Amino acid sequence: MKYNPLKMPKRTILGPGPSSANQRVLNAMSLPVVGYLDSAFFDLLDEIIPMLRHVFKTKQKVAIVSGAGSAGMEAGFVNLAQKGDKVVICSYGHFCERQIMMAERLGLDVIPLRSEWGKSMDPNILQAVLEKNKDVKLVSSIHAETSTGVLQPVDELAKISHKFGAFFMTDVVTSLSGSELYFDDWGIDYAYGGSQKCLAAPPGISPVCISDHALNYIRNRKILPSSWYFDLSLIIDYWYDKQPHHTAPVNMVYALREALSLVMEEGLENRWERHKNVSAGLRAGLLELGLDLPISPDDRLDQLTVIKIPDSIDDVDLRNQLIENYSIEVGRGLGEFQGKVIRIGLMGESCNPSNVFQLLNALEKILPRLGWEVSSGNSLNEASREFNKRSINSNL
Repeated sequence: MKYNPLKMPKRTILGPGPSSANQRVLNAMSLPVVGYLDSAFFDLLDEIIPMLRHVFKTKQKVAIVSGAGSAGMEAGFVNLAQKGDKVVICSYGHFCERQIMMAERLGLDVIPLRSEWGKSMDPNILQAVLEKNKDVKLVSSIHAETSTGVLQPVDELAKISHKFGAFFMTDVVTSLSGSELYFDDWGIDYAYGGSQKCLAAPPGISPVCISDHALNYIRNRKILPSSWYFDLSLIIDYWYDKQPHHTAPVNMVYALREALSLVMEEGLENRWERHKNVSAGLRAGLLELGLDLPISPDDRLDQLTVIKIPDSIDDVDLRNQLIENYSIEVGRGLGEFQGKVIRIGLMGESCNPSNVFQLLNALEKILPRLGWEVSSGNSLNEASREFNKRSINSNL
C-alpha cells in the first residue's frame, strides 16, 4: 500500500502553547541527521550553551532534557530530593497541581501550599510554612502559570527558601524569553523551560539551568537519583565534557539553535517588550468588546490573557467556531476555571499585531451569533490605537 505525504491544517495558534514556529526553525529541522557523538554536533552544543545562558541570565550550567517541560519538571524532583524528603510545592493553578502529583509518585513528602487561583502568591505564606518545617529540602513553584495567566514572585520565593536552607526550583516553561527572568540574581537553583512557547520552537525538549550549588549536591548524593535518564549530572557531563549519555534528539536541537538565534537577533529585552506591547493591544480590543479580564494588571502575564466568558455563552461553542470557521486555536479553562474562561496566548512567533487583529475580527463576527452584541470594527480600532501609542517608545 502506498501512502500520500502527510498534510496537516495550518492554524493560527493563539492558545497556551505550543506557539507557531518561524520557517527558519522548521527548515533547520530538515537538515541532515548526524550522530549525537559527532564532532559537528558537539560544536553545535558549544554554540547553544552561551545562547541558553543568555536567555536564563546565568553564568552557571545549562543543558536540555530530552522531553517536554514535564520531563524537565521530573528531572528537578528526581535530582534535588530523595524519597522521604520534605518538599514544599506552591500551588495556585493546574500545573502546580501536576507538580504535586509528580512529587507524590516519586515518594517525596509533599507539603502542598495552596493559594487562590488567579492571584499572585503572598511570599509570607511560604515563610510561615518553612518556619514550622525547618527540614524542607526543596521548594518548587511555577513562574508563569498558564492555567491562570498569573506571573508569580519567584525571586521572593527563592530568597525565603534559601533563608531556611532549601533548594528552590521553578517552572519557566511559559516565561522563558517572554518575561523577565534572572536565574543568578534571583538565586534560583534549578529552572526548567519548554521549547514550544516564547522560544517558538516545536515541543519536545526542555531547556534547563542548574546552579553550581545544586549540581554539587547531585554529584555528592549518597543515593544516586532514581532515574538514570534524568540524572542531571550525567546530562551536564554530556553537554560540557561530551561524555556519552542518551541519544539526543538531534533535529530538535537544530530547531532550538535556530530559535535561540532569532531571540539573539531580536534582543532578549526587546522580546520581553514585544510580548508586553502586543498583549496590551489585545486587551484594549477585548475590553472594547465588553469582555471581562479577571486577572489583576499587577499579576497578569503578558503572553497569556485570561478572558471570562459571559454566562450566556458556551465556551466550547465559542472555541469550536473559532477553529472551524477561522482556523484560530485558543485555550480552554482548566481546573477551577474550566468552562468559565478562554485563554489567549501570544507567544514567540505568534506574538504579533496581525494575529491580534485576526482574532478580534473573528470575535466580532462570532459573539453576536452567540447573543453578545458588539459594534463592528471598534475592537480593532482600539487595538490599533494602543499599538500606535506604544510604537512611539517601543518600536513595535
